[in-house]
Amino acid sequence: MPNHLINETSPYLLQHAHNPVNWYPWGEEALQKAVTEDKPILVSIGYAACHWCHVMERESFEDEETAALMNAHFINIKIDREERPDLDHIYMDAVQTMTGSGGWPLNVFLTPDKKPFYGGTYYPPLAYANRPSWKDVLAAVADAFQQKRQQIENQAASLTRHLVEANSFGLDAAGTLEFSISDIDTACSNILKQADTTWGGFGRAPKFPQTQVIRYLLRYSVLEQGRPESLSGAARAQALLSLNKMMEGGIYDQVGGGFARYATDTEWLAPHFEKMLYDNALLITTLSEALQATGDERYAACLAQTLNFVERELLHPQGGFYAALDADSEGQEGKYYVWSKMEIEHLLGADAALFMTYYDVSAAGNWEGTNILRVLKPVAEVAAEHGTTMADLEALLEKGRRRLLAEREKRVRPGLDDKVILGWNALMNTAYSKAFEATGNAAYKARAIQNMQFLLKAFEGADGRLLHVWKNGAARYPAFLDDYACLVEALLQLYRISADVSWLLTAKELCEKVQEDFLEEDTGYFYYTPRKQEDVILRKKEVYDGATPSGNAVMAQNLLTLALLFDRQDWRLQAGRMVAQLGNAVVKYPTSFGAWMLNYYLVHKGFKEIVLLGDYKQTQPELLRHFLPHSVIMAAPDADERFPLLADKKAGNPLLIYLCENYACRKPVYTLEALLRLMHGANPGVV
Repeated sequence: MPNHLINETSPYLLQHAHNPVNWYPWGEEALQKAVTEDKPILVSIGYAACHWCHVMERESFEDEETAALMNAHFINIKIDREERPDLDHIYMDAVQTMTGSGGWPLNVFLTPDKKPFYGGTYYPPLAYANRPSWKDVLAAVADAFQQKRQQIENQAASLTRHLVEANSFGLDAAGTLEFSISDIDTACSNILKQADTTWGGFGRAPKFPQTQVIRYLLRYSVLEQGRPESLSGAARAQALLSLNKMMEGGIYDQVGGGFARYATDTEWLAPHFEKMLYDNALLITTLSEALQATGDERYAACLAQTLNFVERELLHPQGGFYAALDADSEGQEGKYYVWSKMEIEHLLGADAALFMTYYDVSAAGNWEGTNILRVLKPVAEVAAEHGTTMADLEALLEKGRRRLLAEREKRVRPGLDDKVILGWNALMNTAYSKAFEATGNAAYKARAIQNMQFLLKAFEGADGRLLHVWKNGAARYPAFLDDYACLVEALLQLYRISADVSWLLTAKELCEKVQEDFLEEDTGYFYYTPRKQEDVILRKKEVYDGATPSGNAVMAQNLLTLALLFDRQDWRLQAGRMVAQLGNAVVKYPTSFGAWMLNYYLVHKGFKEIVLLGDYKQTQPELLRHFLPHSVIMAAPDADERFPLLADKKAGNPLLIYLCENYACRKPVYTLEALLRLMHGANPGVV
């Protein structure tokens, strides 16, 4: 007998639809039932690709005795954190406040009025290592709710007050911080103090990609290399080392392309095998900038392989992108991706020995008795050691990868989370545009346009506002700040590569909706939930980077860009205030505020304004191939009075190229080479 989740569309909720637990989705029916029956609410939050969510389901939620205990004492609600990230953020903060840690599955107990009073993450079916069993927790909470109700209510009220107070940042901040080069140097130094200079990345295991931090180091390495006192050399080395070690490690799928969510070890060998759309989007963007900054074709190859994976495994026929691939298949984490020495010998024959040497394959294995393919030595070194050429070795490796991929396709595939999330799709849209910038591959530009057309149509709500998640031809849930912020960013990037002003005008229109629906006027920051969202106990403001950049940070960058393109001084001042109010924290803890650090840098440096007037279609893609941080590029056949940078200028035949700052333009030049010389002279190291 299915429970109340049976009519949901979320793959995660549907996974639990046949549990003996009487699960409800979050909504009025369940919330009102808690009030009517005066029962505590048990909220369990996870996502379809979550390994430990699957473990707890098998151990506890499928167990009849455990389910009976849950059904007798609680109103049980299952939430897909990717459908309702607002609820996940609130209750994750609550559990972290109570326990000092968080994660998924997230299990939190609420009073009937939705206030949290107790919670944790994974609980085992039997107590061990000072961790209570899930049934022990259920019994203790049920007893406390009956016997110590006032204490429970007081604890819930106190915790909720704490969450509200923690969300009040910015109210007393003056926002007058000066944006100095010394602080930019200090931030770089603070990042490098956490750098793993052997294996790349930052901090200890588990290791996450931290793409915003890498992007900051790349910018710093280029923009500050003309200053002898800067840390540009170390910044460049650490940014590229981090990318290289990820590309060579097991976090990268050496056979099929694409990155897993994070590595469980220092060397990037053993990933948590789930593949998320957003991670791959952010890494493609970062690889594209590394390619622009270095010209190293390894980055071009990796981003091409990763986009091939996205097209092969995450592309919806209508042009959207699915959310994720599970870590598990056949009940085992990583089973789809690992290999035995015997399998590879059987598949590759005479080529197997050299292939296995290159990818660290052995009979004993490098992970739990099996092998995760990874690279420990460069192709040139392995070729030299084995008396072959780089070209011949690369051909052998490519042939072997194709053979292994074909064989892997016969295995039981990991589960697919086939919902389409607006914000994550917007991140991938930006990634395609960035990949076009770096490579000039027109297919990437075409995919970005097709995807954007799909997003603007599929996610439009009845009131003209956007919706958050789409599946089976229908969208639902009001869009959150991150959805809007990332979509505006994608539209601005799409305008940059296409010069189609319709994308730019849509970006401005959506930015105005964000101001109307999300703004906290007293601080200039934006709430995560829209004004009319009524089923949450508070409207949070998110500023830390998590797995994706802070929506407020992305909006600050959007405001800075749109302020320039439309001469909106109010938006410029708002963005500057947002960055200034966080400034000291950003400089001190840049690995937690990577997206804000990019904004801090942009406010300090200002934009380089590049205008192409006339027949720009050949020159524009060539210009985009260069690494031009802190630049806006506008291209048009003629002057356009709607946009300050395109107004009152002559179009040339041949093309006229203007370099401007604060709308003050130098005498136009006629060639890309001349523009780059101007920029090089104005800011050594940019080009």
